Amino acid sequence: MNAYVVLLFVAASANTVGAVTHYSVPEELGEGSVVANLAADLDLDVKTLSRRRMRLEIISNKKYLDVNKDTGELYIVERIDREFLCAIKTTTCYLKMEAIVENPQRIFYIEIEITDINDNAPHFRRDTIDLDILESTQSGERFSVNNAVDPDLGSNSVKTYLLSESEHFDIDIQTGRDGSKFADLILKKALDREKQALHRLVLTAVDGGVPTRTGTASVVVRVIDTNDNSPTFDKGNYSVHITENSPIGSRVVMLNATDLDEGSNAEIEYTYSLYTSEKTQETFSLNPTSGEITVKGLLNFEDLRIYDMEVLATDKGANGLSGQCKVRIIVEDMNDNHPEISIKSFQTPVKESVEVGTVIAVLSVNDKDSGNNGVVDLQIPENMPFKLRESSNKYFELLVSEPLDREKVPEYYITFTVTDRGSPPLSDNETITLELLDINDNIPRFPQSFYTIRVIENNAPGALLSSLTAYDPDLHENQYLVYFILEKEIANTSMSMLFSINPENGNLYGLKTFDYEIEKEFLFHIEARDSGVPPLSSNVTVHIIIVDQNDNTPVIVSPWRAHGSLVEEKIPRSTDKGSLVSKVIAIDTDSVLNSRITYQFLQVTDATLFSLDQYNGEIRTMRMFSYRDPRHQRMVVVAKDNGEPALSATVTIKLSTVETAVKTHSDLTEVPLGYDIFSDLNLYLVIGLGSVSFLLLITILVTIVIKCQKPKTSKAAPPCRNSVLSERNSTIADSTLVSNDAYWYSLFLAETRKGKLVVRQPAPKGSRYIVSSLPRSTGLTETSDSAASTLQVSSSIDQCH
Repeated sequence: MNAYVVLLFVAASANTVGAVTHYSVPEELGEGSVVANLAADLDLDVKTLSRRRMRLEIISNKKYLDVNKDTGELYIVERIDREFLCAIKTTTCYLKMEAIVENPQRIFYIEIEITDINDNAPHFRRDTIDLDILESTQSGERFSVNNAVDPDLGSNSVKTYLLSESEHFDIDIQTGRDGSKFADLILKKALDREKQALHRLVLTAVDGGVPTRTGTASVVVRVIDTNDNSPTFDKGNYSVHITENSPIGSRVVMLNATDLDEGSNAEIEYTYSLYTSEKTQETFSLNPTSGEITVKGLLNFEDLRIYDMEVLATDKGANGLSGQCKVRIIVEDMNDNHPEISIKSFQTPVKESVEVGTVIAVLSVNDKDSGNNGVVDLQIPENMPFKLRESSNKYFELLVSEPLDREKVPEYYITFTVTDRGSPPLSDNETITLELLDINDNIPRFPQSFYTIRVIENNAPGALLSSLTAYDPDLHENQYLVYFILEKEIANTSMSMLFSINPENGNLYGLKTFDYEIEKEFLFHIEARDSGVPPLSSNVTVHIIIVDQNDNTPVIVSPWRAHGSLVEEKIPRSTDKGSLVSKVIAIDTDSVLNSRITYQFLQVTDATLFSLDQYNGEIRTMRMFSYRDPRHQRMVVVAKDNGEPALSATVTIKLSTVETAVKTHSDLTEVPLGYDIFSDLNLYLVIGLGSVSFLLLITILVTIVIKCQKPKTSKAAPPCRNSVLSERNSTIADSTLVSNDAYWYSLFLAETRKGKLVVRQPAPKGSRYIVSSLPRSTGLTETSDSAASTLQVSSSIDQCH
């Protein structure tokens, strides 16, 4: 293998330590080619090279050269390829090494420059270049074709382009900024698709080396039928700013090109032009359909700040016209500083009555970024009774915007959020707690506006009746309640003497034992007052209802018993079946339920002779008397109330049968009754009863005068007391009683042989009664003086005197 050995110069003498010896050799020398006599250049004795163990240390991955110790020559060990050893476009390429000898040790620095030779032919990126040219294209139109590349340097690289002979096309050569050569295809003559639809050209790239080297590419020109409108971009130049570290897939810009043609001639496809660098195409992705440019790779402001690209918009017409635009993408520094909030002053707690417009807090905001990244906005949550007001540059005041109510919201957690206007925006927040102080703005409230409390009579004094508790939503002393009974007198008696309330908890107590028969109800007010300044209060109405107990035993008022419980009655033996023999009437001063009286025989001489009505107490004959019946009959009647447990009273009736003459009866019916026929015994009895009645009347009148001088004390006044008189041998007329109260009003018509006497039992106030007195049945056919009489009585509180 022939090789060129060229010794250019020696930079320093061979015996100078630390000096660098320079050589220059072309690339591609064959193995064994001598570069220079290193021993002579370094002033070394060739005979001592082996003994001094001369060696060559090359600072490289491969050992391209070595030293012949016998001759001292520097020769090629392995072929050197400049394009492999150094960067393709590097103007200079050096191979550095050290020559070392020992005894004594010396180190020589050697630098070999590898020069370029024309060992590479130009080549195109694509072997075939396809061009679609409309037949309507005017002469002189230029078409970009793929440029050729040559890794050699200088004159050995691409120098010119040659185009195969063509009457329609010519070639125009342009020089780039870096000295590279580009070729544009120029239309010399208008095309006619009907004559020639396809043109095949050969584009040859020629370098300037000796000998020259070439590379070719086929250029295929297809003539398309007329598509006379090219796509046009909205703008010829786009300038877009994007922040570094934008996520992959982020939109950079949406390009838009339009074509006035129709159909496929107006369908546009976007592509990068050949003038767009591979680095740009690796960083940004172009959607061929929509023209959207998105981030494809990592953007780093410190690495590259500007990306230039050229985008082609090619329609899908038969001839595929293209429009182009230039896009410049400018990478901006990202928003990497968070805004800050500083609370300068804050007033807490505040009274809930604080006025609208009061400043609660003052704060400042700051952002170290610039531009929009440093412009911040401050916000607080919505639906809060506060608002922000900017007082000066980056200073804000928090004001009360609506009245506050501690009972609804006792404290507020206010979060301030500051956000800059960067892209993407950064934010920070700060939370403060505003506590509200209570004021006395709520009155105490009872759960009910009216309380009805039922108290059973005969209660123990001091017993708890009920608990009346009010609620006040305020706090502390504004919430502490005190309870009072509003004074009201009943019968010169204060309510506080009848009832007591615990001022702390509202427990209501009865101070006395209540009697339903005397006091049935009480109506008064209780006030709840808080301890605020000034205090607030409210009251509630309390209705005490005394509930009756069965604590009164029935009292038998008919038949009248002068002594003990034995009553003697007489009846004619000729009395018919169903005749009234006697009537037992008992009264009970308890309430309606407890005062309902029922009657029954406890003992009876002959159960087949008499019947007893359990509701009205009437004793009637069940059959006529026979000669076998005893003349004397004995009956024990019990009157029992409806209470629980039931109370009762008994009366013993001794009934004697007598023979009755018709003439006596006729005399009685024909001769009017008069006071002159009273027996002496009856006269004495009437005089005695009259005296007693007169004394009782005087006592009642005195009592009435005393009572009328006092105010009315209660709706339930004690019943009047009148004497009940009866003749020992009298019989009781048939009576029907109607009542709506616990007391029964009894009207008795006592018939004697010599006159009539009315006996009255008093009724409670406010009640009404209808009492009918009917003649008793004696078994006689005619009783003219015993004709029926009817009496209606209306009683009130004033009529019981």
